[in-house]
Amino acid sequence: MKWYVLRAVSGKEAKVKEYLEALMKNDALLAANVGQVLLPTEKYAQLRNGKRVVKEKLFLPGYVLIEANLQGEVAHTLRFMPNVLGFLGGLDNPTPVRQADINRILGTAEETVIRSEEVAVPYQVDEAVKVTDGPFSGFSGIIEEVNAEKHKLKVMVKIFGRVTVRRFYIYGCRRLPLLRLI
Repeated sequence: MKWYVLRAVSGKEAKVKEYLEALMKNDALLAANVGQVLLPTEKYAQLRNGKRVVKEKLFLPGYVLIEANLQGEVAHTLRFMPNVLGFLGGLDNPTPVRQADINRILGTAEETVIRSEEVAVPYQVDEAVKVTDGPFSGFSGIIEEVNAEKHKLKVMVKIFGRVTVRRFYIYGCRRLPLLRLI
């Protein structure tokens, strides 16, 4: 069996894979001639509302990798599935993908390390900040602690004449010029 690339409608790659796997269960000819169906994905992490969220995305959008023997009716069945635009290289003579390229793609799909979109913490302890977000918006205070992992600041804020310690997200504060607030 050789590897081929099916061009799919962008955003419908998972549906093409799902449809093809359902067809393989019902069609013995297709099951005998199609080996693997692969959507190469990579994992990445991003911050959403101060929390780290791990997601997956396709690193070859619009393409589905198929290990198959394109004999007889198999190529025609694969080409005319819903949401499939055709083979890479054309219907008459689809070009197989070199095994070295497939190994590289499979290697990157298996060895993906979660890349975190690291946000540098621009604040330091004993620095003056002004709260710009939430119910304490407009209050000023002095940073008592910086938690880089959770992207939070522990700030001493003066509320109604009393000093109170509050935690804020980094993006909810901005730096003030050097002042003695408390």
